[in-house]
Amino acid sequence: MNAREKFSSRLGFILISAGCAVGLGNVWRFPYITGQYGGAAFVIIYLIFLVLMGLPIMTMEFSVGRASQRSAARSFEVLEPKGTKWHWIKGISLVGNYMLMMFYTTVGGWMVAYFFKMGSGELAALDAEGINNAFSAFLADPFQQILWMVLITILGFLICSRGLRNGVEKVSKYMMAALFVIMIVLAVHSFTLSGAKEGLSFYLIPDFQRALENYSLGTIIFEALGQAFFTLSLGIGALAIFGSYIEKDHSLVSESLNVVILDTFVAFVSGLIIFPACFTYQIDAGSGPSLVFVTLPTTFNAMAGGQLWGALFFLFLAFAAFTTVIAVFENLVAFAMDYGWSRRKAVIVNFICVLILSLPCALGFNVFSDFQPLGVGTTIQDLEDFIVSNNLLPLGSLMYLLFCTSRYGWGWKGYYEEVNSGKGLKLPSITRFYITYILPLIVIYILFQGYMAKFDLPWCLVIPCCFLLYAGYILLQAHLTQRKRGDVQKR
Repeated sequence: MNAREKFSSRLGFILISAGCAVGLGNVWRFPYITGQYGGAAFVIIYLIFLVLMGLPIMTMEFSVGRASQRSAARSFEVLEPKGTKWHWIKGISLVGNYMLMMFYTTVGGWMVAYFFKMGSGELAALDAEGINNAFSAFLADPFQQILWMVLITILGFLICSRGLRNGVEKVSKYMMAALFVIMIVLAVHSFTLSGAKEGLSFYLIPDFQRALENYSLGTIIFEALGQAFFTLSLGIGALAIFGSYIEKDHSLVSESLNVVILDTFVAFVSGLIIFPACFTYQIDAGSGPSLVFVTLPTTFNAMAGGQLWGALFFLFLAFAAFTTVIAVFENLVAFAMDYGWSRRKAVIVNFICVLILSLPCALGFNVFSDFQPLGVGTTIQDLEDFIVSNNLLPLGSLMYLLFCTSRYGWGWKGYYEEVNSGKGLKLPSITRFYITYILPLIVIYILFQGYMAKFDLPWCLVIPCCFLLYAGYILLQAHLTQRKRGDVQKR
């Protein structure tokens, strides 16, 4: 077995973990969904759920990784009681990480491509219709889709090939630092726009009456809940690997909180960049995914120095996407290394696998555009995203919850000791009931709510399904606990 690598500093761990969590969900989806659901009122609800739900599950991933000193491919085997089958959970982690990269490499390539398009002035002379047509032509060109996907994949694995400290950690530090600098520069520039006051008021001053004009409070709460869950990419063990690279000097509550704060900071500043521009140029801030590739390029063309600001904006998006790519690639490499492979072999084999697996998404907008797996207008990317975001993330989170709270799994005692080892904030023991019984119900709702939104399922069907699955979860919890007691009595 290869000697376990370690981060050279605590800062390295925090930045690369934040880099894994920080992604397009922060800088792309968060601004437009905030605009769609009422601005500051939505942000407040989102932050509450981020702490109540995202933080506990993150501590579990880090705890399992640090206690086992393995990636998600082997961590359950190390911690599970003898004779149990918890290691089957690694299937969710393995499939989840590979499938995430199957579409993330393509979308990340879009950001790099648009950095060059904005910087070169290729889009400068186009009006809104022209930019929309340019984006459609870009998606329809298989050569460009594959080119940028391959570029992202090559760069990511080249960095991973240099090792944890000299490659992944070092590059992530510089890239995250550059990300923060670019964000601040863009935010300061947005403050100078004529609509900055109105945009910042919408974003920073809660107005629940305005938020409730188009949506019910329940809808806003549920959307905030979903965003808080998906933004951290929890449940597929993507963060567990970084727990295995750190010492026990600091509690994992403190470390997780630092990561959540950085993740939230990036999402928050993204709003500071986008909303002043939206109100200056009369843009619908909740216009959806087209906000980034159609609406905002049109806006940059109308600005003084727009070519520069547009290039910086897409460089910011590219860094946000690439930090996630590097982190997940390191996870894939660590999976193989935990089974005895050298880093070189793990990088080469995973590079080939990711390259091949990413082709369907890259070609799904052109060669395979007639294949619409989730209905008219959908693509292979939509299918892959749905499988990861609406299935593997919540199911994986449920498994981590069960493993860390069931006495027939790792158990509350093992998790509680690990998460509180070291200096810093401690997890209160009174949270045990909430984490064991309430948090799983929230995750189960998110699972079914995704199906309800995707397939327009009625509430009368979704609610009973939620409670049936929750009842099954509680019965399994009780069964495992009873079985554990029986094993103890036999011994």
